[in-house]
This record gives sequence, structure tokens and C-alpha cells, in this order.
Amino acid sequence: MNVYDFTVKTRKGEEVNLADYKGKVLLIVNTATGCGFTPQYKELQEIYDAHKADGLEILDFPCNQFADQAPGTDEEIHTFCTGRFGITFPQFAKCDVNGENAIPLYQYLTGNTSFEGFSGPAGLMLSGVVKKMDKDYKNNGNIKWNFTKFLIDREGNIVERIEPTTSMDKVKAKVEAVL
Repeated sequence: MNVYDFTVKTRKGEEVNLADYKGKVLLIVNTATGCGFTPQYKELQEIYDAHKADGLEILDFPCNQFADQAPGTDEEIHTFCTGRFGITFPQFAKCDVNGENAIPLYQYLTGNTSFEGFSGPAGLMLSGVVKKMDKDYKNNGNIKWNFTKFLIDREGNIVERIEPTTSMDKVKAKVEAVL
């Protein structure tokens, strides 16, 4: 099993088979428009612009499960992201990434990776916030916060889970290593 075995919904409600992305390197990201990490959209777009021609696709899954930081409709979120950050990579329907209502793709991603730990000053702050929500957060694969990333190789296999506090320079280097 790999990510090509899943279908997801576009922001317009259409089903998309991830097998349509065979042969591409994927960066799958759960996002939010009102998060301290929201400026990562700019850097994600820069990585996309630099490497789309090399076979990179960034798949954006807005999620409102973390402090209600993505409260808008799919269209409101899309308008915000394109207007403020100029994103051009695919943005899918808002979804749950944890719990019983998590979409199957995220059940697979979280079930086959482990939490890699937070880094830097933002990581210290975020650890305290996350611990209040999940006392055992260090020991389960649940998504901890917005902008958790999954790097997928051209065969649809998970290469790495990248936590939101990882510097975007490191994210770019990890993507480039797989390309």
C-alpha cells in the first residue's frame, strides 16, 4: 500500500485519485490560514516554483482541528491563500487529519510514521500547547499541529515526516534530495 491507493476531494468536492500523481515527488501538508506557521505558504510556493518542472507537487489539505485556525469555507481559504501568498499548488477540501473522522489518506500517513519531535524556540512553545491536548503526544503518530509535512517519493512511498517547526531551508533540502 502507498499514497497512490487513496482518493481525496478537491475543494470543489470532486474525487481525485492520488495515482494521478504517479512519478511525481509529493509534499503533502495539512495547513491553516490563521496559524503562526501560515507564512510557510510563501516558502512552500517558492519551493514549488523552483521544482514543479522537476516533478514536484505540493498537496495542500486545510484542517481546522488545531485551535480552529482554518475556520473558513474551502473557497474562503483558497481565496486567502492565492491572494495573500499566490499559491498555485493543488489545494484540496478542508479535512480532518486526526481522529475517527480523519480522511483515509491521513489515517495511512499517521499510521505509518512517528512523531519526529519539534525543533527550535517555536518547538518549545508548541510542545507545551500540544501536551495540554495530548499528554502522550510524543508516543503516537497523530498530527500535532498545522503544517506537518509528508515527503513522498516518485513510487508513492513515504520518505519522511517533517514536523512544522523544521526550518523551511531543511524542508527544501529534503525535497531536493528526493527529486
